[in-house]
Amino acid sequence: MDEKTLYWVLFNVFVLLMLALDLGVFNRKAHEVKIKEALIWSGVWIALALSFNLGLYYYYTPPPGLTAADSALQFLTGYVIEKSLSVDNIFVFVLVFGYFKVPAIYQHKILFWGIIGALIMRAIFIFAGIALINQFTWVIYVFGAFLIYTGIKLVTQKDKELHPENNPVLKLFKRFFRVTEKYDGGKFFTIQNAKKAATPMFVVLIIIETTDLIFAVDSIPAILAVTQDPFIVYSSNVFAILGLRSLYFALAGLVKLFHYLHYGLAAILVLVGTKMILNHHYSEKIISTELSLVLIISILGASVLLSIFKPKNDAAVG
Repeated sequence: MDEKTLYWVLFNVFVLLMLALDLGVFNRKAHEVKIKEALIWSGVWIALALSFNLGLYYYYTPPPGLTAADSALQFLTGYVIEKSLSVDNIFVFVLVFGYFKVPAIYQHKILFWGIIGALIMRAIFIFAGIALINQFTWVIYVFGAFLIYTGIKLVTQKDKELHPENNPVLKLFKRFFRVTEKYDGGKFFTIQNAKKAATPMFVVLIIIETTDLIFAVDSIPAILAVTQDPFIVYSSNVFAILGLRSLYFALAGLVKLFHYLHYGLAAILVLVGTKMILNHHYSEKIISTELSLVLIISILGASVLLSIFKPKNDAAVG
């Protein structure tokens, strides 16, 4: 087994082990995740990501032309980007769970299986994106332009109400499968009138999965703007996704307070899109990874602080 293959095997074994511990040990019994527990787990996932980053710095063998320090910096930048953009997921989780009145004790189960699906879809997107870039370099311009467009759209579009019942995948599912109106504990499927039927739990899972698929269209090109090393792109994405559940439970009640955050996320998308285009066009680092990381953290911090010190009512008056 060569060194690169060993990296992939060990990392995926680690991911599977953590998921098994999560579902089989720490969350074997359904319960409402409190803020304290969520904050502890958020800290655990962040600590694991930073420890992994340190391991890259000392032990990783990077692609030709790069040092291990370069790869470690790329991982950290990609992780911060994905972590930032995942706030959009949290907004949707809050709205979907509220719309379907999902009991708090079962929300973790939905997010767990939702993240399993997200990991699979992200892996497919990552390898497809890298394959496209390697085969057709002009795709970099398309990805960059798309990120800039998405950033601008995020600022200019008006807020829209969420209508999960209009989800096309959900409509297709309901055409072929029975769906109950009431929950049956934490079951995704149940028996109704002697026939198998999906519960609202499974309906919510479908919406969570399809929503993440849409968000992946933004986040994967954003990380590909930082690096095209498959292992760095994949691992930074995975760590951000694994910490998404605990981040949701920690911020669910506060997320609406960060009303300037979408401006920060829009600026980040425009930044990484511009970086992607300029660096490829001039075949050099016009915007370095170091500068990108500093700017992303600064933008994110400024949007959060502005939301705290200038509440929405003050912003409306101003």
